[in-house]
Amino acid sequence: MDARRSQYLYDLGITMWQRRELLNDPSLAQVVEAAISSDTRDVSVASMDWTALEQAVKACTACGLRAGCTQTVFGVGNRKADWLVIGEAPGADEDKQGEPFVGRAGQLLNSMLAAIGLKREQVYIANILKCRPPGNRDPKPEEAALCRAFLERQIALIQPKLILAVGRIAAQNLLATDTPIARLRGQVHELHGIPVVVTYHPAYLLRSPSEKRKAWIDLQFAVRTLKAGIT
Repeated sequence: MDARRSQYLYDLGITMWQRRELLNDPSLAQVVEAAISSDTRDVSVASMDWTALEQAVKACTACGLRAGCTQTVFGVGNRKADWLVIGEAPGADEDKQGEPFVGRAGQLLNSMLAAIGLKREQVYIANILKCRPPGNRDPKPEEAALCRAFLERQIALIQPKLILAVGRIAAQNLLATDTPIARLRGQVHELHGIPVVVTYHPAYLLRSPSEKRKAWIDLQFAVRTLKAGIT
């Protein structure tokens, strides 16, 4: 596609999907090589399998964050997990490694999961955003909205039995609310018929260790919620 046509499409608000060197399989190029609006893109994403979805995330430039990050952070873990853990956005460590929840916060999350008898590999972990915001700032609403289709497709593919929303930003974005996290905790929320339990972000718990007891209560509540849904 020539530069002039690309500019015309950009002026019309059309999201461009470009072939990249990272697309090693030529058969996948057609998934991300069409110029489509964001609405049409969401429809396309909704039918993707895991391979196509991951490649589409890598190629996405819709919100502009991709240009400033090292790599996308797609998600990691068991793609048939009962538990889906969702955080806010990649930080510096995640941006370097291409994996969500690494570094000190990731180690604490691993300990939180272990406390309820789960290994990191048993759950699936993802974020609201797939690219790191500059300076680790909070995601902007429009960025979260543009990235939402990818997360929605991950949820649809995994079909988890419970979603653990980790942190205020993740919880408020998932539940489309501005309710403070203190009021979101201790309740069973719902997303597409899936129970959602809210707890504090590990990074916050590292700064406020006295709140770890509350997080433990949240995790126990999540376990009970999941068991109640299975029985």
